[in-house]
Amino acid sequence: MIDIKLIRENKDLVKENIKKKFQDKKLPLVDEVFDLDQKTRSIKQEGDSLRNERKLKSEEIGSLMRDKQIEKANDIKEEVTKLNDRIKELEDEEEKINKRIKEIMMTIPNIIDSSVPIGEDDTKNVELEKYGEPKVPDYEIPYHADILESINGLDKVSSGRTTGAGFYYLMGDAARLVTAMINYGRDYMIDKGFTYCIPPFMLREEAIDKVMSFEERDAMVYKIEGEDLFLIGTSEHSMIAKYMGQILKKESLPVTMTSYSPCFRKEVGAHGIEERGIYRVHQFEKQEMIVICEPEESMDWYDKMWKYTVEIFNNMNIPVRTLECCSGDLADLKVKAVDVEAWSPRQKSYYEVGSCSTLGDAQARRLGIRVKGENGNYHPHTLNNTVLASTRALIALIENNYNEDGSITIPEVLRPYMGNKEKIVKVK
Repeated sequence: MIDIKLIRENKDLVKENIKKKFQDKKLPLVDEVFDLDQKTRSIKQEGDSLRNERKLKSEEIGSLMRDKQIEKANDIKEEVTKLNDRIKELEDEEEKINKRIKEIMMTIPNIIDSSVPIGEDDTKNVELEKYGEPKVPDYEIPYHADILESINGLDKVSSGRTTGAGFYYLMGDAARLVTAMINYGRDYMIDKGFTYCIPPFMLREEAIDKVMSFEERDAMVYKIEGEDLFLIGTSEHSMIAKYMGQILKKESLPVTMTSYSPCFRKEVGAHGIEERGIYRVHQFEKQEMIVICEPEESMDWYDKMWKYTVEIFNNMNIPVRTLECCSGDLADLKVKAVDVEAWSPRQKSYYEVGSCSTLGDAQARRLGIRVKGENGNYHPHTLNNTVLASTRALIALIENNYNEDGSITIPEVLRPYMGNKEKIVKVK
């Protein structure tokens, strides 16, 4: 949520930003907020004036009563009653207008960084750099589901019976490999100074609506029927919401946390839930990172965070590249974002395995997170980044470490988490 001062002082800037995000349908909302803000300020001014007048008349009534001028005091009491009625009307109108202003402000996109490329969708994202050499071996790499089945690692038939499409059973060394990656990502982030956290896997509606845009919520989040609870789609939401309504001490910044959680996603409007594979599914596990920091430090943290993901994947023998997300591909709360994509030697192309975003102070503003400063309270900046998501990271790992004999080489950094095992072999 942007600061309403931006609309008061430079609504053309806000409108231009909406155009850059190709959301022209929201342009009238800027004028509506501007007019409503003017109106509510006028109402507040009238209300303050009437409250001051009421105070003076109340003092006058007290003086008249002391002087036994009862009749005159009663006349002024009638005037005070009328003032009270008008003040109540103004307060009700102000509350109604402020509610509408908040509704609109929650939908107006954040101001994107000037460096963000302009484009309508992810096809206009810009490649930044490649890390690691993308190789294609001279032998065939099977589809990832077939590789996993060859090591008795994947069972989607049973999950189809028990749960339905978009779910799976991971078994044996495949399941162990996922846990190894998650644990390695956790320990890597702890070594970088991040505090490890296992957060709630459900959030109330108030928290959900403050950590993400309404469009994201409707497309992603599962609602628990009959409860004011939603299953989280990513643990960054729980970690950030931990500080909802809090005033942080300046010396406590930056807050740096990494967390593990299962993630649940409806994937509404996605390209389709896979019947055989695990690329796009309703449930997966994830190691995540978040930072709450001083505004002037957010871009430095942004660059650090996505580089952590690049190094983690390179350490697992997985080449990656980074893509700068264009304006139309940014969710409404984001100022700037970069996707990390892993190399698929089977497809001879890259696919997304993580995303790093800085949200400026918009998310903190929605959540009411403030910092106690020397010259008053202010909103910090918030950032989030994927350490690794289990299913997509698993696909990248087994493809890039697949051998001609059907075995999978376990990257050295994961072997301590796999009983020092070096390879996973096919099951005869």
